Amino acid sequence: MHKNSKIYIAGHTGLVGSAIHRRLLLSGYNNIIVKSHSALDLTSQAAVEEFFLSQKPEYVFLAAARVGGIMANYNYPAEFLYENIMISANVIHASYKNDVKKLINLGSSCIYPNDISCKITENDLLSSKLEKSNEAYAIAKISALKLCEYYNRQYKTNYLSLMPTNQYGINDNFNLETAHLLPMVMRKFHLAKMYANDNYGEIVKDLKKYKVGWGYDEELDFDDCGTIERVLNKLGIFKDCVILWGDGSVYRELMSADDLADACVYFMNNIKAQEIGSCVNITSGKDIQLNDLFMLVKNIVGFAGDIKYDSKMPNGTTRKLMSDERLKKFGWKPKISLLQGIADVYNWYKEQV
Repeated sequence: MHKNSKIYIAGHTGLVGSAIHRRLLLSGYNNIIVKSHSALDLTSQAAVEEFFLSQKPEYVFLAAARVGGIMANYNYPAEFLYENIMISANVIHASYKNDVKKLINLGSSCIYPNDISCKITENDLLSSKLEKSNEAYAIAKISALKLCEYYNRQYKTNYLSLMPTNQYGINDNFNLETAHLLPMVMRKFHLAKMYANDNYGEIVKDLKKYKVGWGYDEELDFDDCGTIERVLNKLGIFKDCVILWGDGSVYRELMSADDLADACVYFMNNIKAQEIGSCVNITSGKDIQLNDLFMLVKNIVGFAGDIKYDSKMPNGTTRKLMSDERLKKFGWKPKISLLQGIADVYNWYKEQV
């Protein structure tokens, strides 16, 4: 890409899309196209084709998706499958029809089977069954990966599929019903700290800003501390402890979205689709047990209470650690440590409330 190349970021308001936007701006790219969902519905083929025809982007970052945590995936599988297939198919096909020079398609580690005991390589794709809790999202992301692969084969396009591990960062979703693991846990500890300090003013600002989900927002009376306390307790948030799902024994990989954005720009500028095959994992090749992750977040937030577990609730996949061996061959690796990344996000989060 040149500094004045016409670049379209699909999903620029989301966690990853906004990180790519920041990365491009900081690097001096000055011809970036963005459209909000209200201005461009990516599930509409007609709207997407009209947009591409009128704008003629040269490079595309496909970061738009319907995303959510384990319960959102479980409760809304039809929406997760339909919307994500439509978004990907429309953007990829419109890119082909309008001669886009290069496209980065962002997937997810959930495309891989859930029964692999060693580090997951790109060759493990479609080797066995998917995790049921997010099967719909995974199928949509596999479809997008395969669509890029087949367009490259049939039409000689240059569409790269990157499969990042679990992301966190600025502009994450903090709604306690639909959030991914890290922002959900971070917010619970933050609210518990405010609760323990009887800082109801800050709690009210937080609840108004980010909502909580589960239908509890309708119960909140911001002038009644008792009502606020009842909702917090229903969410597992107390003055002396926070209750989290599962038992803390499983492992998760985490990467800062700013690292992923750096990888996206690096691959866009340096690597051709034909070099990577079907996809490449974007990962550090390291994971962390949730017990340790929760203690790390608790300490960064500064909550002095205990962590308790609701073992009746699901843990999710025991372990899903991606291999970084193929990634290393392309000369890129993440730079932001988990400690620094989480601290940066928490500082940003406090500034928003």
